[in-house]
Amino acid sequence: MYTINHNHKTNILEVKNSNAGVLGKIYLNLGASLQELTLNKEQIIQDLHPLEYNSTYASSILFPFANRIKDGKYSFNNQDFQLVTNQQEENNALHGFVYDKTFKVIKQQTLQNSATITLEYIEENKNSGFPYTYAIQVTYIFNNDSLSLQLNVKNTDTKTFPFTLGWHPYFKSNNLAKSTLHFDCHKKLIIGNRNITTGTETINANINLEIENKQLDDCWQLNSDKVQFNTPKYQLNFTSSVKENFLQAYTPPKKNTIAIEPTTGVSDSFNNKIGLQSLKPNENYTIIWKIGVTKV
Repeated sequence: MYTINHNHKTNILEVKNSNAGVLGKIYLNLGASLQELTLNKEQIIQDLHPLEYNSTYASSILFPFANRIKDGKYSFNNQDFQLVTNQQEENNALHGFVYDKTFKVIKQQTLQNSATITLEYIEENKNSGFPYTYAIQVTYIFNNDSLSLQLNVKNTDTKTFPFTLGWHPYFKSNNLAKSTLHFDCHKKLIIGNRNITTGTETINANINLEIENKQLDDCWQLNSDKVQFNTPKYQLNFTSSVKENFLQAYTPPKKNTIAIEPTTGVSDSFNNKIGLQSLKPNENYTIIWKIGVTKV
């Protein structure tokens, strides 16, 4: 049986099914991020200590933009905007606004073989760089060997706004040098100075990327919604509910750890328009990312 425990002192939710070997920890004060995850008795997401959350954005929800916006500047509907450049070393705006917000629990359910939690953050205050209001709901569905993450964004403003979405989980491998990423790729993004997209190169291929000792910080436009991460101990399968998908892979300064980030856009999407979408007043946008774990 699944259980959900809310530690009100730390504002952390713990989801557990000891018999199935499932454990998840959601930090409500850190943007409803999933900081630990064990599925099918295999730990796949772990605490990145001593790396800090404000430098890793571990498992954070990225909205209204994933990745970077150069100098924090963009134009939309013939208006110019200036975002706060929270990545000071590169002078970029990074990863949106909700990664450090506090979410509230609005619904939870536990069953014999699953647990569902819906969390919400409502933004009522406008800022000069993104003068719009919105509500975002995050729903986690835990099963014995899979996890679904559903994001629903509603435009509560009177004006249309631009957006991209992303998720920033880091996965553990017992031997990253002997792990691989497999995906069907349409294009690879060309990344210039300050990690800003400057263009694309067409490669159209089934990629079987041997990670070995590579230092990755790369992005691809995918032909399908499927991504596979193979490690010596388990196989991880990603799927997405939308047609246009991007994959960002990054190896942090922590051994045997890799960020595998599904996104709907790329760095500087607000300017280069790659993957950029817009949401009209009172409209909703929903995406579901699912990961499944199979032991090798």
